[in-house]
Amino acid sequence: MSPYTTFDDIRSINEKIDRNVIIKEAYSRQYPSVFLSHSSADHESLPAVIKILENHGGRVYIDDGDPRLSGKVNPNTAEVLRETIGKCSKLVVLVTTNTKDSRWVPWELGLGDGKKFQSSIAIFPVVKDSLTESWHEQEYLGLYKRIVWSKFKGKDKSEWMVWDHNDNTATGLGEWLR
Repeated sequence: MSPYTTFDDIRSINEKIDRNVIIKEAYSRQYPSVFLSHSSADHESLPAVIKILENHGGRVYIDDGDPRLSGKVNPNTAEVLRETIGKCSKLVVLVTTNTKDSRWVPWELGLGDGKKFQSSIAIFPVVKDSLTESWHEQEYLGLYKRIVWSKFKGKDKSEWMVWDHNDNTATGLGEWLR
């Protein structure tokens, strides 16, 4: 099993970046390639996850602050999210213990699953301890590849990869995002 990213890892990355700029750019991006689904309770983790994806070639969209979305859920909200998920080539789901309480994450994942090939979807688990699998409480999350920090066989250094736990293979994150 590959170790998962921890909240401490995320905090460490966040300390090195301008979080406000990263968030603002992600919700104002006109031509995103990655829809980042997340629980609103995980707002603090977003800048680091966005930075990781963008450092590997992704152009990330988050719905936080999108001016096309009003504070109230209405048919327009759903249409904007449908359209944006459809236009993005990848769907990444930030998964933490907060995910189970989100009403939108399962909807966005289901929508993405219906519009994309399963190979275009990955979850990004963030946990308290690097070997914890408590995020896996929702069975359907086991269907998808996982973004992890690990070593490819025969390599000395760890790197970000998209791991297919079903056949124990991996693709570099940058290659997967292309």
